[in-house]
Amino acid sequence: MVFSRFLRLILLLSLVSSSFSYTTSPSNSTASDQTLRPQEEIQKLKLIRNELLKINKPAVKTIQSSDGDTIDCVPTHQQPAFDHPLLHGQRPMDLVGQLSCSRVRRQAEANYPFCHQMRYWVLGLVPSPGKALPGEVDRCLTGPRGMTHDPPEMPKGYSKDDESYEDSQLWSLTGESCPEGTVPIRRTTEQDMLRASSVRRFGRKIRRVRRDSTSNGHEHAVGYVSGRQYYGAKASINVWSPIVTSQYEFSLSQIWVIAGSFTHDLNTIEAGWQISPELYGDTYPRFFTYWTSDAYRTTGCYNLLCSGFVQTNRRIAIGAAISPRSSYKGGQFDIRLLIWKDPKHGHWWLQFGSGVLVGYWPAFLFTHLRQHGSMVQFGGEIVNTRPGGSHTSTQMGSGHFAGEGFGKASYFRNLQMVDWDNTLIPVSNLKILADHPNCYDIRGGTSRVWGNYFYYGGPGKNPRCP
Repeated sequence: MVFSRFLRLILLLSLVSSSFSYTTSPSNSTASDQTLRPQEEIQKLKLIRNELLKINKPAVKTIQSSDGDTIDCVPTHQQPAFDHPLLHGQRPMDLVGQLSCSRVRRQAEANYPFCHQMRYWVLGLVPSPGKALPGEVDRCLTGPRGMTHDPPEMPKGYSKDDESYEDSQLWSLTGESCPEGTVPIRRTTEQDMLRASSVRRFGRKIRRVRRDSTSNGHEHAVGYVSGRQYYGAKASINVWSPIVTSQYEFSLSQIWVIAGSFTHDLNTIEAGWQISPELYGDTYPRFFTYWTSDAYRTTGCYNLLCSGFVQTNRRIAIGAAISPRSSYKGGQFDIRLLIWKDPKHGHWWLQFGSGVLVGYWPAFLFTHLRQHGSMVQFGGEIVNTRPGGSHTSTQMGSGHFAGEGFGKASYFRNLQMVDWDNTLIPVSNLKILADHPNCYDIRGGTSRVWGNYFYYGGPGKNPRCP
């Protein structure tokens, strides 16, 4: 009996001892350890988790991409844009425009019995059945949750003959897609926000004083037009994988639609591809959007990281990796982007590829761009943090100078503008500018096939760019 009690006592002490050694081991973190962290770190983690709750919306389906991304299929009316007070409770435009005719008929018949009687008239197959038809048609073409078919008015000169859809993002190569009524959104992780130089400014560009300022390390090689009223722009942009040497640098190629001054009230709409290790945690070129209405100070963000841009497409994920990419002396790949102001509602729409409407920036987000743009830019931008006191080796475009030409240097081709009459016209009087031509340069030209075009880019640090 005594030996038995002694044995139980020894076993109890050994369990307490092993438990104590586990909780005090530096390789095992517990709740009690959290009290040892600096108060600032705890507050930062709380802030990050609160921000993630705002950014990441509940998904009805999740898709894992080969590049490590998680794509959430979020109900269209629950995307971050509708956190904006002026959009709260509304629905995206052109949802039914993304659906098949049969789906429209099914929705109509389910919602309004009268639609069953008039469906063939709606399709234009039989004569008008009678009175009050305009209102009934509106009701019949209205789907669940007030979704209405109201697509934007495409610019004149835009051809639908070559409209098609090609998988150009890594996540879509899985063969999976988001269901109708949802949009694909790249999930933001805690690690994404921990990489950010500022949690509160996560997903935002650094404020700049003026476009050609390099005081904060932004350098450009661009073609631009100004002096008129601009209602949109279109271009095909060569896609590469330039080397970005620092987590806090990026390399991008994009279209800017600009209005206002470069001091305090700058309005911009931006879209293109970028490599940003800080924002995405890797070096894949990714399709992105951006906007600001106050010179990058407090408004706007990349992609869907704040309320603003309204996505309407279920096949394109903003912020997702682009595939394929171009190779030196090898195959060349470009993406076609069109940004224009819809004359019906005044919103700025974005088209990716051939005929794929991605979504729109509501006009109320802006001050000057509520009317029109006053400048359009095409080209590349990098951030130079001057590591070790010298110029960065972060590349722009392909990483090669413009003079090397096709298959070696990156390009923009078929540059077009949208004029006051919602007509696509070739760019005229294109000016070119490189902030540091010994680091990154640009050369323009015209041809019958490419229209207005330019080559641009460079390696960054080199003997002429110390």
